[in-house]
Amino acid sequence: MQVSPPDRGGREAILRIHTRQIPLAGDVDLAQPAKTTPGMTGAELANLANEAALLAVKRGQDEVTQADLSDALEKVQLGAERALVMPLEERRRTAYHESGHALLGMLQPGADPVRKITIVPRGRALGVTLSTPDADKYAYTEEYLRGRIIGALGGMAAEQVVFGVVTTGAENDLEQVTNIARGMVARWGMSERVGRLSALPNDAQQAYGLAAAPQTLDVIDGEMRRIVDDCYEEACRKLTDHRGQLDALAEALLERETLEEADAYRIAGVTRLTKDIEA
Repeated sequence: MQVSPPDRGGREAILRIHTRQIPLAGDVDLAQPAKTTPGMTGAELANLANEAALLAVKRGQDEVTQADLSDALEKVQLGAERALVMPLEERRRTAYHESGHALLGMLQPGADPVRKITIVPRGRALGVTLSTPDADKYAYTEEYLRGRIIGALGGMAAEQVVFGVVTTGAENDLEQVTNIARGMVARWGMSERVGRLSALPNDAQQAYGLAAAPQTLDVIDGEMRRIVDDCYEEACRKLTDHRGQLDALAEALLERETLEEADAYRIAGVTRLTKDIEA
């Protein structure tokens, strides 16, 4: 049986359990990380608490502060920073790649807000754009999913628009795009040609070729390509139309390396529509 990730209240309760043996400073509010971690599992939240405790020890502190929790969350969500000196041209390309993700996320109606953009290498990535929803989501519209695809293709589209090239930096983006498009066409009934069928109801790797006839699989492949191609064209068109905002974000990233939510929206000249949503 598959267990869904905890909701906001559940995440706060889990964090309280995993911080019982950890001395917390008076400024710590566990409701804050609980609010900004939709989709996190209990194990990931336990890891967050442990990372915060390790950070406090490394910093010679007797208590875990709110800053420790924030920095630990950044590490868990974005990956650990790694020392890597990039050539200037590659650093510039990375800045545009991440700015493409971020700007399309800001412009797309109903998209998850952009929380942070960085060109500091983390984990296996040369840069990261972090977007998370204001509240837990349990169902997704076709418009939202198309927006996710457009945003994920933003890095590749920015490289194409600005440099006229495509690099291997989009590998993880394309994996995400493929999974979303496959779900839209083959599981969630969002393709008129395939219809209201769950053609690939289980794990795609196991079910592919077993749950649908070969002709249906060909249609699924064609529909996936159609959706992704349409989204890529829209991504390139939007970034071309908003080139000045794309340039502004990239230049700011090259200068500062990391942009927090408020600064990113201000520099892009996009109004962040906020909703105070309680769980």
